[in-house]
This record gives sequence, C-alpha cells and structure tokens, in this order.
Amino acid sequence: MADLMIKGGTVLTMEGAILNKGVVVVDNGMITFVGKDKDEKADKIIDATGCAVMPGLINAHTHLSMTLFRGYADGLLYGKWIKKIRQAEMKLSPADIRAGAYLGVLEMIKSGTTAFADMYVYMDEVARVVEETGTRAALGYGMIEGINEDPDTKLKSRAGFNKKWNGKAGGRITTMYAPHSAVSCSKEFLIRVKELAGRDNSRIHIHVLETENELRLMKQNYMMCSVNFLDSIGLLSRGVLAAHCIWLSDGDIDILRNNNVNVVHCPSSNMALGTGVAPVPKMLEKGINVALGTDSAASGGSLDMWNEIRTASYLHKLKDPQAMPASTVLGMATVNGAQALGIKAGVLKPGNLADIILVDMKKPQFVSTNLISALIHGASGCDVKTTIVNGEILMEDHEVRVIDEEKVIDGAKAAMLQYS
Repeated sequence: MADLMIKGGTVLTMEGAILNKGVVVVDNGMITFVGKDKDEKADKIIDATGCAVMPGLINAHTHLSMTLFRGYADGLLYGKWIKKIRQAEMKLSPADIRAGAYLGVLEMIKSGTTAFADMYVYMDEVARVVEETGTRAALGYGMIEGINEDPDTKLKSRAGFNKKWNGKAGGRITTMYAPHSAVSCSKEFLIRVKELAGRDNSRIHIHVLETENELRLMKQNYMMCSVNFLDSIGLLSRGVLAAHCIWLSDGDIDILRNNNVNVVHCPSSNMALGTGVAPVPKMLEKGINVALGTDSAASGGSLDMWNEIRTASYLHKLKDPQAMPASTVLGMATVNGAQALGIKAGVLKPGNLADIILVDMKKPQFVSTNLISALIHGASGCDVKTTIVNGEILMEDHEVRVIDEEKVIDGAKAAMLQYS
C-alpha cells in the first residue's frame, strides 16, 4: 500500500504532459506513479478535483532570515541600501536568525515553495528550522572576507558546517560553500574555497555581477570582470549557482555556458534596487540553465515565487513580447531550479522526489484555455492549497501543519522591534 495518492486534479508534470483527472502516487518520499488511472490503495488519499497538481516551486537564491528587514531600507539606492542593511546585520543574534528563518519558511510553505537555496549567517539556526519543519534546502554559510573572523578560521568553520549538515534531515538538507562575491573575497580566498568545495564535493553559491559598481571594481583591481576572473581561477563549473549575473557581456555569457554554470535570476530584487536587468533571454538561448530566486525579502519584498515568475515574464517582454514563453518561465521555477540545486525534483515522474503542490484553480483568474499561462499570470501564493515535501504534507487545505503560525509571526515581530 502506498503512502499517498493524489487524484482527480489536472496534473502538470512539467515534462510536457498535462493529465486531466490524473493520479500521482507517492511512497517513501518518492513519486512511484503518474498517470490517468491506478488501481492501488494508499494510506492517505487527497481529492485534487479543481486543482492543478504540479511540482513544488524552487527558490534558487535567497537570504531567508532577512525577512526581519522587510521594508527596512526601501527606496534607497543600492549603495545606501547595502550600508544600512549591513549596519543592521551587525546586531543580529542566532535567536534573530531563527525567528527570521521560521517566518521565511512559513511564507514559502504557504506559497508553494518546496526547496530553496539560502546563504546568510548563523546558518546552524536555519538548518535546525529546515530540519524541524520538513522543508528542503541547500544551505551555505555566507563568507565576506575580513569581517568577524580571519580567513583561516572562517574557512574552517564553513567546512565544519558543511560536514555537520550535508545530507541531514533525511537528505532534505544539502550544503554549499557561499563566498559572497568576487569583489568581497580575495583571489587567494576564493581559490581556497574552490579547493574545499572540490574536496567535499560541494556546490558553490556566489553573487556575480549584481551591480555596475562590482564590474567597475573588478576591472580596477584585476583588469577583468567577475566572470573572467572566476574563470581564470577555475572556480566556474556546473556545481556553481551564480546569482544575478546582470552586467554580462556576450563573452561572459559564453564563459558561463562553456562551464555549465547555473544562473539565478532575481528580477524583483534587481528592479527594486535599480541594479539592472539580467540578459536572461540571451542566456536561455545559449543553453544556460537559468533558475529563479526571490533574493531577500529586504530587497524584493516577498518570498512568493509566483510573484517572481510573473515579474520575470513581464520584465523581458518589454523589449520582445515573444521572449520568455509561459512554459519557459514556469520551468525556470521548477525544472531549472532543481537542476541548479542538484536535486531530483521539478518534474512529476516516477523516481523523483515527492515535492508537490496543489493550486486551487476554482477562481476567476484561472478560467483560461491555457493552464500554464493562467498560472504564471494569475497565481499567487494565496492560491496554493496544499504543499508536500518528501511525501510529507506540510500544508493541507491552507492549514500549515508543521509550524504554529501565530507563534512564528509573533516571534518575528518581536525580533523586528530593534529595526523599526
């Protein structure tokens, strides 16, 4: 007998097939069947009539606990924004990070995000929240050289974090090395990061050319941009998540493609901070795996990936209405995100992880001849009815099972008081 059967909904596999009144069977955390009919019993049966059944969304770049800074520095130019945020971050305690992580996880569960890539500080606290709440995450303990610890201590502690948490929570937690950027870490430091990542078979999560100022400083310091610099030290590979990638030349795009780098597009954050527009259509045309991320709630304002999906779609249509078809954008938030994080998810098929969401389609904005178009243009986190990770139901019929919502919100509000 299977653990779970979802039946009666419109199953969007993200592999081309859309099954009306489809069936998805889950056992031991994995999808075992996707199809039209299945003569099988299950411990739990979910009637998905009127719902789209689809892979959970994947947030490939965020700073989870910065939910505590939502709205704190709105309307500032990037230089002033980052200065104000960095000053506030100096006050953060492990308890604050935990409160912010709970709030972020709650927002993601409620809006249908089943996996995320996070890089920040006091990441043991984030890992404990992920372990406790049943979510899936790729966690990187952030590194800015010259702040708080000497390089040797910093690298040793990050290696310790990776060893402690990689593969934990039944495999739901993986770890990454997370140097902040090429402009905030020295060449020698980044080479050591690359060596540690190779030794530990870990991925690397890094900001790349988020701002024009980064481009200017890298050319000033190294006579080349961040992409060429990272390539010159052998850091770029298919195991790299390169967040933002806005100020790219055509040559930079070729370098990213040739090294199979995963790029993470964060359009809401980039627009809010005025940092620029990443050349995503060009990257996709070149065959680069481009995923989507919200960045922090302090910049983009939200961890709702549906907002990111819609923003990415509209932003790039400003120049070309044929850019970013609906299926491409939804694929960035599912299929491409799973590839970027190195997890068997993003597609509903046997052998993949049972990370699944149900979207309530019984609403006026979903009356459409095109299911995928209706989702990317009309859906928000509020339309997600049920969220399942690793075969476990984290939210059913809009009721979150794994977190006390009131307690989490009150805790986050208390932690925010020092920044109000």
